[in-house]
Amino acid sequence: MSIAFTLKPTPLEERLRAAARERILILDGAMGTQIQTLGLSEEDFTAHKPGCGCAHHSDHPQKGNNDLLNLSQPDAIEEIHFKFAMAGADVVETNTFSSTTIAQADYGLEHAVHDLNACGATLARRAMDRATAIDGRPRYVAGALGPTNRTASLSPDVNDPGYRAVSFNDLRAAYGQQVKGLIAGGADLILIETIFDTLNAKAAIFACMEVFAETGQHLPLMISGTITDASGRTLSGQTPTAFWHSVMHARPFTVGLNCALGASAMRPHLAELAGVSTSLICAYPNAGLPNAFGEYDEGPEDTAVQVAEFAREGLVNIVGGCCGTTPEHIRAIAEAVAGEKPRVFA
Repeated sequence: MSIAFTLKPTPLEERLRAAARERILILDGAMGTQIQTLGLSEEDFTAHKPGCGCAHHSDHPQKGNNDLLNLSQPDAIEEIHFKFAMAGADVVETNTFSSTTIAQADYGLEHAVHDLNACGATLARRAMDRATAIDGRPRYVAGALGPTNRTASLSPDVNDPGYRAVSFNDLRAAYGQQVKGLIAGGADLILIETIFDTLNAKAAIFACMEVFAETGQHLPLMISGTITDASGRTLSGQTPTAFWHSVMHARPFTVGLNCALGASAMRPHLAELAGVSTSLICAYPNAGLPNAFGEYDEGPEDTAVQVAEFAREGLVNIVGGCCGTTPEHIRAIAEAVAGEKPRVFA
């Protein structure tokens, strides 16, 4: 099919841009961190609550399949979104990081992806509406597209460098199905996040444009890469500048970085990206680096002080938190950047 890019910003994007000229907007924190505090069992993951999509069954263990909680523990997921909203988040991400047929194949739940996404967006929308009813602040739902657990650019077999575990078209089809579910559930934006392979992201972008053309609904795109180590490159080898030039054709509402690094280690890479991007800049770092037990020790105030430096340097338009960040982190970040001016953009 022919794909036509919408060059003119949508009314929603215009409203968000206007808000971003006035202040630094706030994204939410880590869903996984909050889920871990619930101490859920296998039975909690596999329960089904009426009204949250169809009951989906699999012979695979499901504990750890956090996206499935959109169906089995909807009240808990909605409450997490609500807490982030009340902590100051203007935008919250759906609990759909792994809601593609590719990622859900590990759990034997490929057939559940529409419900995972549609219900994930519905829960976030419901939580945002609850929060807005309390204080009148408009809030938005970003449908989260994770990178999947496969890479289109690199071989997983060191003995066969030409082998690929997934193709561009595989990714395109999986992401297209996910985006349709997110739109059905009421997502306002699409967030392609934690990008370690830009070819995966380009498949996601293409899928979004196909779905937008098919449905007639064009959602603003947020695109966020991840720098994996001190080399300052993505896993597939791109610098922040190269990453921007690879995705700028999508005219994203925001481009930025998340995950892998804490705020202090992210800063130079974010500065490089801010120096070349014509889109708004979004940054949501981890709460430092994980300790030996995979936990995050950096407290809300420590994270907020570092993120505030992004603002003082004029690097960002939207900030939030990734792994290890809680509603308390988001509240501290929101307070820390409240008096700072957003990065100037066209």
